[in-house]
Amino acid sequence: MDRQPIIDLQGVRKTFGDQVVLDGVNLQVFPKETLVIIGRSGTGKSVTIRHIVGLETPDEGKVFVFGKQMERISKKERDQIRLRLGYLFQSGALLNWLTIEENVELPLLEHRRSMKRSQRMELVHRTLELVDMADASHKHPGEISGGMKKRAALARAIVLQPEVLLYDEPTSGLDPVIASTINELIIETAEKTGATQVVVTHDMESAYRVGDRIAMLYQGKIIAEGTPAEIRRTEDPIVRQFIAGDVHGPITDTEN
Repeated sequence: MDRQPIIDLQGVRKTFGDQVVLDGVNLQVFPKETLVIIGRSGTGKSVTIRHIVGLETPDEGKVFVFGKQMERISKKERDQIRLRLGYLFQSGALLNWLTIEENVELPLLEHRRSMKRSQRMELVHRTLELVDMADASHKHPGEISGGMKKRAALARAIVLQPEVLLYDEPTSGLDPVIASTINELIIETAEKTGATQVVVTHDMESAYRVGDRIAMLYQGKIIAEGTPAEIRRTEDPIVRQFIAGDVHGPITDTEN
């Protein structure tokens, strides 16, 4: 039986000024899988995520999320779809003047206004326990490590119990040990929540560890797609150069 994609990008093209960032991206994400999008900085990985969330509109092509064409639906419908998506920003985007507990509570205050405070706190604490951050709930972002900030940001992203989680460079700026714990957390989150996940990264160790499938974005197009094992065995010279970390090959992408 064919599975229907939960996310479906069809011929998506996006330019900023004279720069073509996405040049006909075709990509599908299926329920309960973790898809990893790899590629050098500036290849449009984060822009792809922003199209899924509806923060960007394609110049050409279509973006379907939960069967709805994002650029054709009303703002109200887009907002409803966004409530089914959790977005972990690269920076974490925690508010420094709020405690970790208050940061995680924010989506509930905005979107679950009918909940009693006791219900909100129960859900916040349960979510913090899920990411092993319960002991830091009353600390502020400035008082915790980079890895703990990622965990707190993930708690905020999943507190509304979204069906899809989007991660933008989740291990960026972390040392290898902390990055490894974040990789394990991504795997555990999928297992515990049943969420579909899209992970954007240039960290191949992370891609191999967390991905069910990997897709490589190069010069605005998906040029390779497969399981981690298939990507490891690829004979495509551009993909091989990237996964080997060879800086002397022919890749010419520039930073956005």
